[in-house]
Amino acid sequence: MSGARDRARMTPRTDDVRQAVDTLTGVQPGVLVVKVGGPAGLDLERVCADVAELHRLGRQVVLVHGGNAELDRLSTQLGHPPRFVTSPSGIVSRYTDRATLEIFQMVYRGKLNSAFVEHLQASGANAVGLSGLDGRLVEGKRKRTVRSVEDGKTIVLHDNFTGTVERVNGAMLLGLLAAGYLPVVCPPAISEEGEAINVDGDRMAAAIATELRADELLLLSDVPGLLSAYPDPDSLITAISPAGADAAMDKAAGRMKRKVMEALAACQAGVKLVVIGDARLPRPVRSALAGAGTRVSL
Repeated sequence: MSGARDRARMTPRTDDVRQAVDTLTGVQPGVLVVKVGGPAGLDLERVCADVAELHRLGRQVVLVHGGNAELDRLSTQLGHPPRFVTSPSGIVSRYTDRATLEIFQMVYRGKLNSAFVEHLQASGANAVGLSGLDGRLVEGKRKRTVRSVEDGKTIVLHDNFTGTVERVNGAMLLGLLAAGYLPVVCPPAISEEGEAINVDGDRMAAAIATELRADELLLLSDVPGLLSAYPDPDSLITAISPAGADAAMDKAAGRMKRKVMEALAACQAGVKLVVIGDARLPRPVRSALAGAGTRVSL
């Protein structure tokens, strides 16, 4: 634990860096965090062009991305198909053994992070690719075992390399933003012991938005938002308030439960607006900011 304390002393505090940035620029950062999921058929060029346009207009943007569809495809191709677990609380996640973690890093840190950076650079944004490992950007606690409900019974799986997000090196991100860069961030995170761990991308994005005191957090995937009668797009729930949190969680199914949970947590932690929106729209980021999707606010 002394190593963790030593690292904490060496890492600049986010508030200190924020004050220095504000003094130099004379303005508040007004950070926008955009999380783009990894559905099959995602138009990276379209998403990146929209993000890059906002960057050129002066918005400070942090892009966080997933990659589940590509990870599923490559895992299956390599003979190690994905395994998903459902927690007793109903949250669906990926069981990550060591082999899965290695494939995970090939897809997220290798193929997809580089692809996002390339498209953003081609669109005129000076993007920098990072994972949670780099500079201990996102630290977490490894969950060596995970409980899963299968056939009505709860079982315990061992040799697990997933984790929970505990800390974000906001000072690093604020420094990059102040220098005019557009950070592109993806899992994995890093454990206290220095191990790579698979953490949920929505959780990572919400933690980054909270640490940076972002104005907005957008969670974009392959659905219009929270649907009361999935997959009917006409059943879109356009707004969630704290009073309707329990009802919203009841309506959410599968991975949408995680998105709703993280959206509510981010708002409660100080993010002004969270939107669960559709990454397939022609201008997905600006559409979400203009009101498309499910808006979550206090």
